[in-house]
Amino acid sequence: MSDRIRNPHVRAKVMSADDAASFIHTHDHVGMSGFTGAGYPKVVPVALAARVRRATAAGEPFRVAIWTGASTAPELDGALAEANGVEMRLPYQSDPVTRRKINSGDMEYIDVHLSHVAPLVREGFFGPLDVAVLEVAGVTEDGALIPASSLGNNKVWLDEADRIILEVNSWQSLDLEGMHDVYYGLALPPHRKPVMMTHPGDRIGEPYMRCDLDKIVAVVETDLPDRNSPFKPNDAVSEAIAGHFIDFLQHEVRVGRLPKGLLPLQSGVGNIANAVLAGLMEAPFDQMTSFTEVIQDGMIDLIDAGKVSIASATAFSLSPDYAKRMNQEAAAYRESIVLRPQEISNHPELIRRLGVIACNGLIEADIYGNVNSTHVMASRIQNGIGGSGDFARNAYLSTFVTPSTAKGGAISAIVPFVSHVDHTEHDVHVIITEHGLADLRGLAPRRRAHKIINTCAHPAYRPMLQDYFERALRVANGLHTPHDLEQAHAWHRRFLSEGTMRVKPPSLSQSDRMFRSPLG
Repeated sequence: MSDRIRNPHVRAKVMSADDAASFIHTHDHVGMSGFTGAGYPKVVPVALAARVRRATAAGEPFRVAIWTGASTAPELDGALAEANGVEMRLPYQSDPVTRRKINSGDMEYIDVHLSHVAPLVREGFFGPLDVAVLEVAGVTEDGALIPASSLGNNKVWLDEADRIILEVNSWQSLDLEGMHDVYYGLALPPHRKPVMMTHPGDRIGEPYMRCDLDKIVAVVETDLPDRNSPFKPNDAVSEAIAGHFIDFLQHEVRVGRLPKGLLPLQSGVGNIANAVLAGLMEAPFDQMTSFTEVIQDGMIDLIDAGKVSIASATAFSLSPDYAKRMNQEAAAYRESIVLRPQEISNHPELIRRLGVIACNGLIEADIYGNVNSTHVMASRIQNGIGGSGDFARNAYLSTFVTPSTAKGGAISAIVPFVSHVDHTEHDVHVIITEHGLADLRGLAPRRRAHKIINTCAHPAYRPMLQDYFERALRVANGLHTPHDLEQAHAWHRRFLSEGTMRVKPPSLSQSDRMFRSPLG
C-alpha cells in the first residue's frame, strides 16, 4: 500500500501502530482527526489504549488529553475511555463509555462551540498541542496530505502540534482528492481579515493539507472502514416533523422572505434531521444549496435527484451503503460536494453572510423558547453542543426539531423551564414537533408560551403546562417572563427523574398533521 505514500521522506517513517503509539507520552495533549465517525485514526488509538493498560497494570498510570473535531468511534473514544486513558476530552463526544466517565467525574470534559476550537487552540487556552494523530487518504510526491472523509480540526492540529503521526488508510477513496478546500487565510486579531466567500460552492483554499514534514515522526498503513451507522427508517413522527418544516418553508417563500430555491440549508446530525432532508425530495424547491457540518444520506439523495446543486460541509456522516457508494463514486461528486475545515464550515461570519436556514435537534425546550441541547436533569452531559450554537446564533432562520416526547411518552420534550440553557430564547426562531410548529419571531414571552404549549407540546402534557403557566402568572404578578421556579424544579424532579407518567403518542394522519399546523 506504500504507493499511497508517494513522498520518500514520509514513506521512510512507516512503522507499526504500537511503535507509533510510543511517541505519545503520559499527560500529552493529543489532537486526533475525526468528525461524526468519519476520517478518525483507526489503529493508533487502539495501540495507545493497550499501552495505557500495560502502564496501569505496572503501577504507572498513563493518561492523555484528547482533542478532536467532533465525535469519533469506539476504536478511539471507546477504547481509550475503557482503558481509563483520557484525563480531558474536547469539544464533542457521543461515546457511551466516555459519557459515563465524564458524568462520574473520572474524565474532565470541555464543551466548546465547534467554531471556537481552532482559535482557542491557537491562542493557547488549552495548553500546547504535543501530538497530532491524523487519518489521510494519501501523501503526494511533494508531501501534501490528501484528506480523508473529514477535515474537522485537522489543519490546526498540523499547524500547532510538535509531533505528527499519520494513518494512511487505503479504504478511503483516492478519488476524494480534489473534493476538499483547505483555507489558509485565517489569523488571530489584529491580523484577521474577511473570509472572501459569498456562495456555498466558492473554493477559497487548496485541495490538500500541508505540514512541516520534519514534524512527522510515524506513519501507519491501514485499510479499515469508517464507523457508519444506518439511519432508522422514517416513521410517522419524523415524517410529520418534516412535513411541518417543509410547510413552513413554503409559507416563507409565498410571503417573500425566502427565494424559490431557498437559502443554504444546515442540518444537524441524526435520524430526524435526515428525515427532514428526505422530505425535501418531494418539496417544490429546486437548485437548493447547503452550508452545513455533515453530508448525510438524505443530502446525497438530493444531489442525485438534482435538487441540491452544491453542498459544503466538513465531513460525511453516511450509512454503510452510502459510504460504499461514496467510495466508489467520489469522483462524480467532486463538483457538487466541498469539504472544508470546521473553522470554515462553522464560521459565524459565513453563516450570517450566506443566510443559512439552520435545523437542529434538542433534548428539551421550554415554553418561552429556551433550548437545552446537552444536559439531562441540568447536570448530566449527553453529547455536547457541537455546532448547533454556531448556526443558531447566526442563522437567517434558526429552527429546532424534536419529537414531543421521549422514553415512550414518559418525558415531555416541552417543559416549563429547561434544566440547562444552551440556546436562549433570543436565538430560537422556530420549534417544531410532530404536533405542530411554533414561529416565535416577533412574539413577547407570554405569547411564545401560548404558541408553544398549544402547537408543540404533546396533547397529554398541555393541561399540565398550561396549569404551570397560569400558576407562574400569579406568582410573577405581571413580570415580563412569568416563572414559578419551585414548580419548574418539581416538574423535572417528577418527570425526568422518576418518569412516572406514561403517554403513548397518537399516530398522526396527513389531515391531522395539516390541521395542527399553524400554517395549514
